Amino acid sequence: MGSRSSRRLQFIDFARGVVMAIMAWDHVSGFWNRFHRGGEGVLGNKPAFLNLKWWLARYVSHYCAPTFIFLAGTVLAISTKRRVARGESQLSISKRLATRGLILLLLMYFSVIPAFGASQFYFGVIACIGVLLIIFSVARLLPTKVILVLSLFTILFQEFLDLRFIPSTPDWGWYLRVIINEPNSLRMPYSGLYPIIPWIGVMGLGWVFGTFLNGLSHEEVMDLKKPLLYTGLGSIVTFFLVRWNNGYGNLLLREGTQWVDSTGRVWDMPKTLTESIIDWMYVSKYPPSIAFLLWTLGGMCIMMYIGMRLQERPGFKEGLTGVLLTYGRNPLFFYLAHLWLYKLKLPGMRRTPVLPMFPTLLLWVAGLTVLWWMCDRYEKTKRSRPDSILQYI
Repeated sequence: MGSRSSRRLQFIDFARGVVMAIMAWDHVSGFWNRFHRGGEGVLGNKPAFLNLKWWLARYVSHYCAPTFIFLAGTVLAISTKRRVARGESQLSISKRLATRGLILLLLMYFSVIPAFGASQFYFGVIACIGVLLIIFSVARLLPTKVILVLSLFTILFQEFLDLRFIPSTPDWGWYLRVIINEPNSLRMPYSGLYPIIPWIGVMGLGWVFGTFLNGLSHEEVMDLKKPLLYTGLGSIVTFFLVRWNNGYGNLLLREGTQWVDSTGRVWDMPKTLTESIIDWMYVSKYPPSIAFLLWTLGGMCIMMYIGMRLQERPGFKEGLTGVLLTYGRNPLFFYLAHLWLYKLKLPGMRRTPVLPMFPTLLLWVAGLTVLWWMCDRYEKTKRSRPDSILQYI
């Protein structure tokens, strides 16, 4: 294969497949589950969960957006190098990226928003990625070191970003602040949960990682197992340090066991073990805090490590891992399809019923089976039509 790797990196597809399946759980739970909660961090919001089980059912979904956006940057760097190697011009590549970004925005407002039943101008994760692709159609031309520094800067200093220079009275100013770094739904229909900052930094780190992989042979890439594992573990250890510090890096602070009333008197309010665990682990997703990104991107590194280990075993492309790889190779199609699939109601059903956890889990698994078949058919169709618009989805 030459001195540098040109194979598809299946551990990336594996990690994406895992988080796509988890994301499907979160959304089917949102559609059907009576105890589903969300909005962690919006204007300091901390939704209350019935118990540890329900909190974990939501918490596991935190891995999805960071992994999806980081690996979008990684795949973007890898695919860009391959297009350049085939003789495609930089202008053509930029046009393609900008076009894909615009298509994502159209899909957001004509498919995703109706599926969620969200407000008319809701700025969700697909819209965010669309804008990021448009930005990266130009930003990718910057030196890799510059992209690295800017990405870290947007993540590490997002807490100090002050958007008061943008007027909030006109709707356009309010919406611009929502899109940049102030997610909320106070002024409908101008709402959003996935601001450009700091998500552009996450995609930038993914781009830097992809650029690094571009310089390695396939064998050298597979030797990254331990570095990925140690990076993931180190990130998680740092997460606990940030949470322990309970200051910078935490947009949602630990509440502790003391409460101060209006007279200034301090009351000791002991917590149960469950309450203490949730308090320690409760982090802001909207916007993503440093603690949130440390935990989730650390978990992503461990997922890629597991994918590399599994890739070395026979039968990796078969069975459950084969299903996850199929999801991971078709992330956008999976995203669009799963929303409408799980939103379906039986004939005569006027409203979506609320279900306990176990029936919701059964619905999730049944949907994943159908989605595997849909993704497999879509992938075959896409390969048979290399010049169609399907290449953008």
